[in-house]
Amino acid sequence: MASDLSSTIVAELEAASRLRTSQFFVTQRPWLDLYGVRIRPVAAFGSVSNKPSNDPALIHRVLPDELLYEIFARMPPYYLGRASCVCRKWRYTIRNPVFWRNACLRAWQLAGVVENYKILHSKYEGSWRKMWLLRPRVRTDGLYVSRNTYIRAGVAEWKITNPVHLVCYFRYIRFFPSGRFLYKNSSQKLRDVAKFMNFRASKTDCVYRGQYTLSDDKVEAALLYPGMRPTVLRIRLRLRGTTVGANNRMDLLSLVTSGVNDNEANHSEDVLDVVEGWQDDETHNPDVPAVSHKRGLTPFIFVPFEEVETSVLNLPVDKMDYFVPD
Repeated sequence: MASDLSSTIVAELEAASRLRTSQFFVTQRPWLDLYGVRIRPVAAFGSVSNKPSNDPALIHRVLPDELLYEIFARMPPYYLGRASCVCRKWRYTIRNPVFWRNACLRAWQLAGVVENYKILHSKYEGSWRKMWLLRPRVRTDGLYVSRNTYIRAGVAEWKITNPVHLVCYFRYIRFFPSGRFLYKNSSQKLRDVAKFMNFRASKTDCVYRGQYTLSDDKVEAALLYPGMRPTVLRIRLRLRGTTVGANNRMDLLSLVTSGVNDNEANHSEDVLDVVEGWQDDETHNPDVPAVSHKRGLTPFIFVPFEEVETSVLNLPVDKMDYFVPD
């Protein structure tokens, strides 16, 4: 059974290149008409009609279908759904499973090609698009942001008032398809942090690197805080979405800090393997006790990069929170 599946996968991967110029809408090309070349139009991919069709739209008469295909192939999968609403031709073209196959294999590359094909046929009826919509995945085209607040007592002035301060801070996470992620805990606003949430960030930016794994809708992540007493941060998350396929929310299930010994601190690139199987109260450095944090567990909200500047998370505290006296 495994050999049959592997041969099917190899055959489909080899046939993918032959689909690049077939099974999508073909229209007339004016520059070929000058030389008397005529190309017979074919029905769009996914169309119930087998009759040739001509599209009178100007953009389709001057834009080669090969270029249109290449544009869709390079377009992020999150925008393919929007592009399919433009016209019927684009809708039929985007139904080509090659686009969704590439998106799925890229999103779940940690599982491997063979495992993704097994899941495709066992759970999603062989539909790559259905798999993309229904299977939980971490989004990589933006940042997950958790906004946390707490009340801190201020210094009494002249024994008349007892001021309090509303403190606001954020947790930022950026995931990558390779199984790595970036983490930052800061009071800075979203528009300021998004600029250096990349692997080129300097140590002064306090952006830490870690590893994560995805199992169904559960995310296990870990990172190492360097220093005199190295500390490992273990994060457990659960993916969900406000709509089907959105994956724009993550519940923070647990947040645990533990100590590591000197030997374990040297394996910062494989920190997830180091803490595998650890209990919540387990620590390998007696000077750094294990702490399971109960505060600051606000769910994460996903913000795409194009919405970083306009997000409501950039608003000041007095616009986001209100103090109601007793």
